[in-house]
Amino acid sequence: MGSLPQSSSAYDLSFYTNSSSEESSVNSKDLRVLFESQQKYLNYFFQNLDLSQTLTFTQTLLNSKGTIFFSGVGKSGFVSQKISQTLVSLGIRSSFLSPTDALHGDIGILSRSDILVLFSKSGNTEELMKLVPCAKAKGAYLISVTSYQGNLLSGVCDFNVHLPLERELCPFDLAPVTSTAIQMVFGDTVAIALMSAKNLSRDEYAANHPAGRIGKSLIFKVKDVMKKQEELPLCKEDDMIMDQLVELTSKGCGCLLVIDEEHHLVGTFTDGDLRRTLKASGEGIFKLTVGQMCNRNPRIIDPEAMAVEAMQKMESPPSPVQFLPVVNHQNVVIGIITLHGLVSAGL
Repeated sequence: MGSLPQSSSAYDLSFYTNSSSEESSVNSKDLRVLFESQQKYLNYFFQNLDLSQTLTFTQTLLNSKGTIFFSGVGKSGFVSQKISQTLVSLGIRSSFLSPTDALHGDIGILSRSDILVLFSKSGNTEELMKLVPCAKAKGAYLISVTSYQGNLLSGVCDFNVHLPLERELCPFDLAPVTSTAIQMVFGDTVAIALMSAKNLSRDEYAANHPAGRIGKSLIFKVKDVMKKQEELPLCKEDDMIMDQLVELTSKGCGCLLVIDEEHHLVGTFTDGDLRRTLKASGEGIFKLTVGQMCNRNPRIIDPEAMAVEAMQKMESPPSPVQFLPVVNHQNVVIGIITLHGLVSAGL
């Protein structure tokens, strides 16, 4: 992990035990010490993790022919749910099995081809110990993921992964804050290893996130969100500026797309160009054509480009723009994509 600036302060527990009657506040020095301590404990995990165990665990999940179930109690239960959801988002069959509900009927979902992963810091969680014999009777393969050596779960499961834990950040070494961080890092890293091993493509990943911003950024192309046909603010370069004010404002794009007779893009004329021309020319604007004042070298984009690429192009230096003309390989205008349209599409 990256390093924080070092502090000469020891891990001072007085930060937690201030009995002053004054209003509570957080000291920046003490806060830095906490982050440095948490970093130290996480580094201990990384430096002492048994990669051979982790490899066996990952390969076992990769070879699963059934569903990978995760279970845990309390904070470990929340971590288990999150890791399971991550696997599902990668197209891997997974689910969370509540140890309490499992003993009241939900264990019926387990089969001989399934894997049950039990997360527990101590490895002595009563609810999980009660679940083990029932899960074994269903024929599932059991894996415990624990941080205490010689715990009960590791002795009754088919395989155990040890997550090295120096101590909790909590001054009493009780509140599960470092241990849950370790569990999350471990589970999510294994998930990405599975993603790589399965050669999951961007399109396959996007297909699992169709409604969210992630999926939209990987699925939507410019042609999917652009304005086209009657929605386009078109004009010719010989048109007088003052004759095109309605076209400039009515299409909601903040610009005119200047084209020739074959619909090739000549340039763009924006409402900002109108203001600058009016300021510089005054009444002379009545004699000016759009072609005389338009930008003949605008940013453009291909209809097959990803919509997120259009947004990046709009925001790129030297200055951001609010729209991009969409042209084909022959420079024929077929649409316009606007920042407002991208935001409305959820991008």
